[in-house]
Amino acid sequence: MSASDQEAVERRVRDAVRRDGRTRAFAEAEDVISAVLSDPEVREARERVEAAETELGIELCARLQPFQDRYDQAVAEGDADGLAGLCAGKHGRWGRICVLPDGHETSMEEPHWGRNSEARPIAWVGSAPDDW
Repeated sequence: MSASDQEAVERRVRDAVRRDGRTRAFAEAEDVISAVLSDPEVREARERVEAAETELGIELCARLQPFQDRYDQAVAEGDADGLAGLCAGKHGRWGRICVLPDGHETSMEEPHWGRNSEARPIAWVGSAPDDW
C-alpha cells in the first residue's frame, strides 16, 4: 500500500471515529434533555409558563390583532417584502411566529406575539431557533 493510500485510509478512520463520537454525544445529550423535561416539577413549570403566555396573548389580542391580519394577508399574497419586515422572534418548534414589526421588543416594549399551532393568541419573551 502506498503512503498516499495509507493516509487516505487513516483519514477515513479518523472521520468515522469523529462522526461516531458526535453521534454518541448527541444521543447522550438528548437522553439528558428528555430526563430533565420529563421531571414532574419541570413539566409543572412549563405548564405554568404556557398558561401565562396564553393569558397574556389573549389580553393583547384586541390591540395586536391588526398585526396578525397583516401577516395573514402577506402570506396569502406571497408578499416577501411584507414578511421580511417582521420580527425574527419565533419558536418554530411550537408553531409560533411573531407577527410584530422587527425591533418591537425595544421600540414598543412588547413581548413577541402571534398565534400558536392551535391558532390561539400567544405572547412570549425570548426566542429560539426553529429547530431547537
